[in-house]
Amino acid sequence: MADTVVNFLVENLLQLLSENVALIKGADDEFNNLLEEVQRLKAFLDDASKYHSDSKQWDQLVKDIQKTVHKAEDVIDKFLVQSKQHREKGKVGRFFDKVSHIGTVRDLATEIKGIHDKVKKLRENNQQAFQPRPVLELPKKGVQEQGPSLENDEVVGFDDEASKVIKRLVEGPAESLDIIPVAGMPGLGKTTLARKIYNDPKLSYEFFSIPWVYVGQEYKIKDIYLRILKCFKKSIEDHLNDDVDTLAKVISDFINKGERCLIVLDDVWVAEVIDDVKKVFAENKKGHRIMMTTRDRYLATYANTEPHDLKFLNGKESFELLEKRVFGKGGCPDELVELGKEIAGKCGGVPLALVVIAGALRGRPNTNDWLRVQKNVAEHFYKNTQEGCLKFVEMSYNRLPQEVQTCFLYCGVFPRGFDIPSWKLIRLWIAEGLIKPQQTYTPEEIAEFYLNDLVNRNLVILMRKKSDGQIKICRLHDMLHEFCRKEASNKWLFQQMHLTSDQAIPSIQDKDTCRRLCVQPSILNQFLLDKPIAEHVRSFYCFSSEQKQIDLPPNDIKHIHKAFTLIRVLDVEPVKFLFSKDFNQLYHLRYVAISGEFKTLPPFFSKFWNLQTLVINTSTSESTLEVKADIWNLLQLRHFHTNIPAKLPAPATTTGKTSCLQTLSMVAPESCKKDVLAKACLLKKLSIRGQMASFLEPKGGISNLEELKCLEHLKLLNDVLYINKTIHLPPAFFRLVRTVKKLTLVNTRFSWSDANKLAQLEHLEVLKLKENAFIGNSWTLEIGCFSALQVLWIERSDLESWMASSCNFPILRHLVLISCDKLKAVPLGLADIHNFQEMRLHDSKEAVKSAKEIESKKPKFKLTIFPPKLIPRTHSEGSKERIETSTLLGSWFHVYGVFFFSVLLLFAPFILFLLYLLCFIFVEVLLFVVVV
Repeated sequence: MADTVVNFLVENLLQLLSENVALIKGADDEFNNLLEEVQRLKAFLDDASKYHSDSKQWDQLVKDIQKTVHKAEDVIDKFLVQSKQHREKGKVGRFFDKVSHIGTVRDLATEIKGIHDKVKKLRENNQQAFQPRPVLELPKKGVQEQGPSLENDEVVGFDDEASKVIKRLVEGPAESLDIIPVAGMPGLGKTTLARKIYNDPKLSYEFFSIPWVYVGQEYKIKDIYLRILKCFKKSIEDHLNDDVDTLAKVISDFINKGERCLIVLDDVWVAEVIDDVKKVFAENKKGHRIMMTTRDRYLATYANTEPHDLKFLNGKESFELLEKRVFGKGGCPDELVELGKEIAGKCGGVPLALVVIAGALRGRPNTNDWLRVQKNVAEHFYKNTQEGCLKFVEMSYNRLPQEVQTCFLYCGVFPRGFDIPSWKLIRLWIAEGLIKPQQTYTPEEIAEFYLNDLVNRNLVILMRKKSDGQIKICRLHDMLHEFCRKEASNKWLFQQMHLTSDQAIPSIQDKDTCRRLCVQPSILNQFLLDKPIAEHVRSFYCFSSEQKQIDLPPNDIKHIHKAFTLIRVLDVEPVKFLFSKDFNQLYHLRYVAISGEFKTLPPFFSKFWNLQTLVINTSTSESTLEVKADIWNLLQLRHFHTNIPAKLPAPATTTGKTSCLQTLSMVAPESCKKDVLAKACLLKKLSIRGQMASFLEPKGGISNLEELKCLEHLKLLNDVLYINKTIHLPPAFFRLVRTVKKLTLVNTRFSWSDANKLAQLEHLEVLKLKENAFIGNSWTLEIGCFSALQVLWIERSDLESWMASSCNFPILRHLVLISCDKLKAVPLGLADIHNFQEMRLHDSKEAVKSAKEIESKKPKFKLTIFPPKLIPRTHSEGSKERIETSTLLGSWFHVYGVFFFSVLLLFAPFILFLLYLLCFIFVEVLLFVVVV
């Protein structure tokens, strides 16, 4: 298979040449020749993607192509900068007399042609080295092995999981076929869980036959049928020559004669397997079952809309498994327990990772050995390729389409354990050229599809969803992060700069291998002190999970501008950034994310004609950021983010090309003028913060929103407190923003009577009302239907009474109430909404009782109440507790009564003797007194 990263590099070079031929006046022939040679090289790589070779010649060829492409990029990028500078000076004619790049380009075209000829000759002379292979199919390497599983005595943390799946197998539909998929990431223990369930005695009573079939990637349906048939017949030799339809009929006859049957399909990769196996249950009225394991959640939901998602092990379970694998039945020595718990915690709850790490610890009871492992657990995941995690992750990686492979590896640029915002990852993919344009979809839509694909393949962990169900935060498991880091390093995709074992900083690799640098915040200062010069570096990253800014000496920050003159991606948000004259010359910038005490966005940003995404976080005391740069001249700019309202400049002219801005977050209300919004007419997301009262007036900026025909997300944040004043949504508002799908209002203090008018927004799917967006104590919906609304979010409201029915929210799916402590009840009519699936209550004590009532009426309804102490006890729970208390007291009296009586019988003679003695003494004393 042609190397994914190299193919992507050649595509980018091809695009670079195609888009900039117009700038290369005076060297047209040479660049056209170069363009033709690169097109031929691209065609070869596309053809080579159908083949696979393990030869060293192929590896060397890949490196030769990569070096040549890098060299071409460098020359062209330098040429374009000089051409751009010269155009600004207006001396094009004299410029080309002085520049020697024409000869360089001619030589480069010749060199690439030589590489192409070499590739062609290599392929012709080594036909056997390239075996035909479908693009997404793995090369054969001997017999397909079954997935890893633990022995029964080593299974930890699966009792509850097994019980849930067994319950679904036993108690599912009584007559129809039911499929229970078990889904999870590589190494999570899907096969181990399936084996535990398969061996459970309870299933042998429920199912008369339980065939186990390992499927794998290179399955044949005939082999699967034969393995199933072997469970019904001792000898299957008579059927070895049968076709698949005949085999399916034979199996079906056996199944129909018996009782319930369960077929276990382990490691399923394609939907065809499910469809083919279902054929053997042609006449199914006995409640037959199929249990399957898969890494692909798309496939799992294809089989059943409610698959069983296997959970990660918790800290206690992780340590228990590690202890069993290292010490067997013996326990962990006390001095190693805390270290062991730390090591287990770093395995992220994945059993395979724990097993591999246990292998590194087994037979090494020395504390120093455990400390070495604890310092870098992830490195040990891949030290032993055969027993390590590599081959199991590689199976999923090789199944990815080529374009998604590079996107997956790129996720390794973020630090280990880093929560990755989906918007940042998607826009970095685009800026890096990993997303190829298509006619029917935007780059953002394609990138979002790729990210969802990686999540559904369980290669990326979904950490948090947006209110509309899309991915908000994701993360790589440490095991997968280490795979991405190592594979990306081998393919020269990026280099991570961190302290070596001897506390030294590694040097930047040569220009043929290092195009992207990821530097840890802790060593950034030390790294810049060496004043590295690396014009070949195209991307420079410094990520941090901490909110604290890194203060560096001004000269060190300015050296970033000098060191990376051809940089395209600069993401250094943790650093307190400064501008310099060298920063003005970074013409190739596509993505910038910086933080600092910025009061303005300088005019020189207008020169960055390739800029696509601009993120400016300012810590200044100013309430707004004045944009002095002509952002309307940046025709590639798609996303502009600021953490305080930006004051935008007026366009120099309303004619000419329209801006391709899709996101403006956030802007001051006074910037929403007609000429500004007309220039940004393709906006999809707009956030406005400032004084809303004047903006919402008939002559305010609200009327200019009619220019935004593509607007989908609108956010209005009011930061001015009104005293004894109520503002209203103007009637024109609903006509102006009729395309909006998501509306967020913050501190706008509208009247609740205006809220009903929002029903006029027929495309509105998500409505968020925060920080007293509406004021008043009652919201009554008598008429008006939010026909498309799926998510309703109300936060920090004085609302006491809310009257609504299912007619007002016919397809509502999710309701969130946060700090609505005065709200007495959630409308019970919402229980009649068919799609209503989830409700979340935070600090809304009075509404809990009604929420529980809605939950009781809807099966599979998810209700989350925080804090948990707000959850009321039901009458049955109270009765149960009283019964348990009385039973406990009765038991207490019974036990201690019997004990007391037994003691009394044992010591009865002695007690009687004591009583007799006491009486005798009493009588004697009495007589003595009388005599005296």
